[in-house]
Amino acid sequence: MQLYGMLDSPYVRRVAVTLRHLGLPFEHRSLSVFGDFDAFRAVNPVVKAPTLVADDGTVLMDSTLILQWVDASAPEAAARLVPKSPAGRLRDLRVAGLALAACEKAVQIVYEQRLRPPEKQHQPWLDRTGLQLDSACAQLEEAIAHAGSMVDAADLTHGGIAAAVAWSFIGLVLPGRIGAQAHPALAGFAAAAEDLPAFRACPQVG
Repeated sequence: MQLYGMLDSPYVRRVAVTLRHLGLPFEHRSLSVFGDFDAFRAVNPVVKAPTLVADDGTVLMDSTLILQWVDASAPEAAARLVPKSPAGRLRDLRVAGLALAACEKAVQIVYEQRLRPPEKQHQPWLDRTGLQLDSACAQLEEAIAHAGSMVDAADLTHGGIAAAVAWSFIGLVLPGRIGAQAHPALAGFAAAAEDLPAFRACPQVG
């Protein structure tokens, strides 16, 4: 299978790290939805990252849906990423949702600040989106602190991968916006995750 998209996208990186961690073979095609629009469109006319092309040629989009297919197609390997108890699964889904929300709000801020001319930027929108980002990160901090353990390769989950990728992404695109001092559990968790082989194999900055 082939994974299309840049690793500076948290959604692409989330999928790539998961596939590496599970030992599932794939080819990464580092195409940009901006700089490589036409080449990306030839693979997926919607031009959405991540795009995964399965071995039978089926094209999938959206990181969550791609990982649902990964879980279903490699259940024994993917079972390591899913907490066994319903309560644990519920907590992990919440962490993943918060992480994805944080990424979404960070992307919206970046697009507003970098793609719109300064005179057309809408400050009330930036203020509201920033509040949502702050709230998502605060709740992630609380959830990771409550878990009370540092990450290792044996206990990675879908939520944990999403949280670590989100923290690193926010630091990349909005440096100084969310401080490690106010989020020590989340920052420490992400630092430990970034030191794992699957994360090192998929650096967000090449």
